[in-house]
Order: sequence, then structure tokens, then C-alpha cells
Amino acid sequence: MLVFFYLCPLLQRKIPQANTDLSFSYQLKMDKMVKISSPTILFSFLFLSALSFNVSLAKESPLTARASLIRYWNKHISNYLPKPHFLLSKASPLSIVDSAYFTKLAAQKALSSHLSSFCSSANLFCLFDEKDALTNSKKDADFAFYTNKHFANYGSSRLGGIDMFKNYSNGVNFATGSFARYSRSSNDLHEDFTSYADDGNVANANFTSYGSGARGGSGEFKNYLPRVNVPDLRFTSYDSDGNNHKLSFSSYVDDTNSGSQAFTNYAKNGNGVPLDFTSYGDTSNVIGSAFSGYGELGNAANDSFKAYGRNANNPSNNFKNYGSGGNSGIDSFMSYRDSANAGTDTFQSYGRSSNSETANFVNYGKSFNEGIDTFKEYGKGAKGQSIGFKIYGVNNTFKDYAKNGVAFALYTKPSSSKGDDTSKINSKSVNKWVEEGKFFREYMLKEGTIIKMPDIRDKMPKRSFLPRLISSELPFSTNELSAIKRIFHALDNSTLERVIVNALEECERAASRGESKRCVGSVEDMIDFAVSVLGRNVVVRTTENVRGSNQHVMIGKVQGVNGGRVTKSVSCHQSLYPYLLYYCHSVPKVKVYLADILDVVGKTKINHGVAICHIDTSAWSPNHGAFVALGSGPGLIEVCHWIFENDMTWTIAD
Repeated sequence: MLVFFYLCPLLQRKIPQANTDLSFSYQLKMDKMVKISSPTILFSFLFLSALSFNVSLAKESPLTARASLIRYWNKHISNYLPKPHFLLSKASPLSIVDSAYFTKLAAQKALSSHLSSFCSSANLFCLFDEKDALTNSKKDADFAFYTNKHFANYGSSRLGGIDMFKNYSNGVNFATGSFARYSRSSNDLHEDFTSYADDGNVANANFTSYGSGARGGSGEFKNYLPRVNVPDLRFTSYDSDGNNHKLSFSSYVDDTNSGSQAFTNYAKNGNGVPLDFTSYGDTSNVIGSAFSGYGELGNAANDSFKAYGRNANNPSNNFKNYGSGGNSGIDSFMSYRDSANAGTDTFQSYGRSSNSETANFVNYGKSFNEGIDTFKEYGKGAKGQSIGFKIYGVNNTFKDYAKNGVAFALYTKPSSSKGDDTSKINSKSVNKWVEEGKFFREYMLKEGTIIKMPDIRDKMPKRSFLPRLISSELPFSTNELSAIKRIFHALDNSTLERVIVNALEECERAASRGESKRCVGSVEDMIDFAVSVLGRNVVVRTTENVRGSNQHVMIGKVQGVNGGRVTKSVSCHQSLYPYLLYYCHSVPKVKVYLADILDVVGKTKINHGVAICHIDTSAWSPNHGAFVALGSGPGLIEVCHWIFENDMTWTIAD
């Protein structure tokens, strides 16, 4: 400490330069430039500087990304409120050396050749081909609590037996499995997928040529991919050329959010292949299925779609060339898309040129908010067909539909009224697909109110921001998709490609009325956007923890930001992308509330929540989940929701 007292006089003036090469300048807090030239003084000055450095950086190098963020924060935000740990913790873990190295690679367009080390060092979400593949086996297999393997040619030419996939990849963030050529040319082999990859974030499964040429046996998908955020499943040439290999999809992808399934050439050229889709996509949100060439040229197929897409939100299914050229097939659509919200189904060339095709649509598409169905060239050129529509929904288009063998019994014709009175919607009968508590009204934010808390846990993969020097060098637009895919090794039609495309499309979407938006890949970019909207005197908040999720909780003390009046805010929500990416936007007329969240029984505080209420909902879609859950329509009510874990909202500091 004696050094401090000896140096104090020196710090008040400019030190004359000596004849030495050890000379540098340092900017003091009192804005005086001190030039250090003596080696002894240089050492002492560096020691003093380390002692007097910002307390928040005392235990870390001033060269870390986190330290750099703190300096950037101090420069661009004018108040001295505590800095948000939850945001600073997302800073890049790259060392100064690694950061410089990868910045150089990014500038040289050479990151692709060092992707593995880049992903691990920078804490990114990257998908690589699974090298540990299980190939063939002649014994019964029980894969319980097994995670992320490839089963190429597994069970090929197997005689009898049973393979069970139970609790496979459950609860993992990214579940992936390739079942290419699984059970191909087998005889009487049974496959059982039970509780497969439930509660995951992203699930990718490839069933290419699964069961091709198989005889007898069965495949059962029960409780497959429930509660997955982004399912991506491909059934290409599944069970093609098979003979009586029964397939059952029961409780398949229920309660999921988004995602798609593609059944291409499924059961093509099959003989007597029974198929049962029971409770497929039940209570899911925006699920899509494509049935292309499904059962084409098959013989005596028997497909049953029971409770398919029931209670779902805006399901989209495309049946193209389904059963085309088939012989004596039977298709049953029972309670298909029943009680769903909207939705679109396309039946193009369904059963075209088939022989003795039978299809029954019973109670199809009955819901409060009807979807749109298009039947194009359905059954065209078919012989001896029998098609029945019984208690079928509305808003349907029949173009080039076969004129013979079609019966419309109790078919609900489209109404001339569009029924714009959204206040007539009975929310109790239509909100099954919306998680309880996800949306609520402003009056519910009152001390003593008991409400259901949704699951606010962050289910995204754990990632970090990139340093802005690196992120600014990386392409980020749909016009540069090929370059982005090359950097992150995203194959065509892969899950990673879809993740990238979805993020780019959301970021490039035109802003809604009154909205300002920007996608940010660094904290610096986020600060810049928040300050550009709100000014430099800002504060950022998030819900304190995840306690109370999926439970009934009691609202404790409530504080309104800006006195509970309408205020400006910038909300930032995570997007799924290789590096940490946030969709930040500011919308007009919002209120922000801070509320203690209490345990219902003990009335003790378990959380401190941040809620945002959208006062103006006039620009929202009539099919928005909030209106389905709360029973109203655009512009008629305000809608509130919690800020989930790792999301945040910026406001002007009180």
C-alpha cells in the first residue's frame, strides 16, 4: 500500500517521459492522461490499477467478455442500478485468445473447418452426425433409459422377436435417432416405442426404409414424443413392400408445440398393412403432417385415423396421392380434427385410380372455429369406390371430385354468416390446447388472487452469446442461407436447417402495426436496441426463478411499473439458433407489473414474477391462443402473460 501514497502526487500531473521504451498512456477516471515511462513506476502503476479496478471485476480478468460487457453497460446506460446477473451470465465464455482466433476465422470465412472446437469453446448449439451407431442384432433388445443412438440396419432380416424402446431419450434437450432400414425384410418382428423422447425440446427421428419388405409382426408407437417443443420426424418408404406388418400410432406427438411429420411412400406396394392413428397430435399447437404417396399401389390397406389432431391448434395435413392406385383399401377418419381450432387439410389425388376404395369421414372437422379442407381430384378415375361423409364440418372445397360412390350424410353446409361475434366463443370447450395460465386478464394481478402458473421453465438448449466481433462477421439472412448452413454443417432437410430457417424467417418477418423489432446475437446489440427505443435510463427484468410452474399460486404484493400506467417496454424472447439469439420487440400500449408469487398453502413467497399486459390487441389474429383461452377476440380485451425464464423485458427506470 506504500506504493499508493508515493504515487498519489504523480497521479495529479503529467509525468515527463524518460529515455526508455517502456512507455504507455492510461486514461484516469478524472480524465487526465498519465504517461508512464519508468519501469519501476510502470510496475507500481499496474499494481495500483488492479487494486482500484471496478469492484464487480475484482475476481476476474478485465479482458473477459463479461468485463467488456460491464464497460459497455457503463458507457451506454446512464443509471447506477445493479447490473442484471441473469443477462451478464450469458456473455461468451471465450477467452481473449480464443475470441481473437475465432474472430479471425470468421473474417476469413473459415469457421466451418473448426466448427467442433468453436461450438464447444463458445457454448453453442450444434448438431453433429452420431458416430456411435448400433447396426444389427439377432436378439431381443430392451432399450430402457437409452439416449441418442443410431440404429442403422438394426433388426434387418430378423426372424421373430421383440425390440422395446422404453423411456428412450426422455427429458433430454435434443433427442435424435436414426432408424434407417430398421427391421428391413424381417419376419414377425415386433417393435415397441413407448414413452419415446418425452418432455424434450427438439426431437429428430429418421425412419427411412423402416420395416421395408417386412412380413408379419408389428410396430407400435405409443406415447411417442409427447410434450416435445419441435418434433421433426421423417417416415420415408416406411413399411414399403411390407406384408401384414401392423403399425399403430397411439398418443403420438400429443401436447407438442409446432413441428412436422412427413410420411413419404409409407406402406407403398404393401399388402394388407393395417395402420391405426389413435389420438395422433392431440392437443398440439400448429402441428403439420404430410402424407405423400402414402399406401400408393398398396393392396387391402386398412388405415384408421381416430381422434387425429383433436383439440389441436391450427393443424395442417396434406394427403397427396394417398392410396393412389390402391386395391380394396379401407380408410376411416373418425373424430378427425374434432374440436380443433382452425386448421387446413388438403386431399389431393387421394385414392385416385384406385379399385374398391372405401373411405369414411365420421364427425370430421367439427369445432367452434372451422378450418378449411380442400379435396382436389379425390377419387378421380377410381372404380367401385365408396366414400361417406357423415357429420362432416364446413368450409370445404371439392374440385374434380369423383361423382359416383360418394354419400354426404348429415354434412354440415357452410354458413352464409361468417360469425364475427367472437364474444360467443365458449372458452371452456376450446382452450384445451392452450396451457392453463399462459394468458390471463389484468384484473387477476391482484393481491390474494389464486391463479394457475404455466410452465415458465426455459426448455431451450443452453447457449451463450457470441462476442459482437464474431457475430458481426457471420451471415444472418435467408439470402445467405447456403453460407449459414455451410458454417454450421446443416444438411438439406435436416433439423438444424429447419431451426435456422425458422429463426431467420421470424427475424425477417415484417413488423406488425406499431411494432419495432430486432433480432440480437450479442448483449451489446440488445443494449443498443433497448436504448434506441427507451433512452439510456433503462432497467431490465425477468421472473426471478421457475418455482410455481404448473401449480396454482397466490398473487402477493403487486407493483406497477410507471405507477401501473401504460408505458414503453422492450421484450426479448429467446429464439432457437446455434448461438444465443433473442427476438426483441416493442409494441404499443403495454403495462408491466412486478408481483410476488406465494405458495397457496403457506402463503410464503416462492418467486417474484414479471408480467406484461398488452392493452391493445386489435392487430392480433382472431386465432391467437389468448383469445381461444380467454374467450374473446382482437381489440376486445387486454391480454397478460408472465415473462418466462431467460426471457426479459426492458423499461425506463422509475
